[in-house]
Amino acid sequence: MPDQSILIVEDEPSIAEVVSLYLERAGYETQAIQDGQAAQEMLLQHVPDLIVLDLMLPGVDGFTLTRWLRERSSVPIIILTSRREELDRVAGLELGADDYIVKPFSPQELVSRVRAVLRRAGSGKIDAGERPLEFGDLRIVPLSRQASLAGTAIELTVKEFDLLYLLARHPRQVFSRDHLLENIWGGSEYIDPGTVTVHLRRLREKIESDPSKPRHLLTVWGVGYKFEP
Repeated sequence: MPDQSILIVEDEPSIAEVVSLYLERAGYETQAIQDGQAAQEMLLQHVPDLIVLDLMLPGVDGFTLTRWLRERSSVPIIILTSRREELDRVAGLELGADDYIVKPFSPQELVSRVRAVLRRAGSGKIDAGERPLEFGDLRIVPLSRQASLAGTAIELTVKEFDLLYLLARHPRQVFSRDHLLENIWGGSEYIDPGTVTVHLRRLREKIESDPSKPRHLLTVWGVGYKFEP
């Protein structure tokens, strides 16, 4: 296990302690912070490999912190939410979080999610021989995990890049939502199927000139989604 650092932003000490314990047992370095403002100050000095973020924080809340982070970094974010806060989960994903886990949760499940997100954040899934993909003004570079539009870099989260790359490397192939959940999110029973819809919407806003009439990321009604080159 490589040395990777994880910041835990959680105002309930008992939860932060359990999360830290299990992540450290899995080989990660952890640091726990109890409020969003302190997290902002720390993140200005050092960005960890991943952030586990509670949405309901005193002062600067998780939504504000996620938005602030996405203006500065593509660091992977896993949000913690209550089962009663479905709209909050969607809002967190739309702001740029990569995954979420619902309280109460299994610490082992959280460790699995962390591993999966960090694995996808690296280039381990991408063969060194894979060339950049180009579709008009859209360019996708798999090895550096970067995308650009007309020469301007597009800020993508880990899951957004994975989703775009999977669709774009199989142009015109239709993928069901279940298939995308399995390949991008690991098919966990805890993942809301609407997660795919949220990420597609965010991708359209970033790469389509008119997201309401997409050119590349198309919905095939009743079946799934495809990339039109």
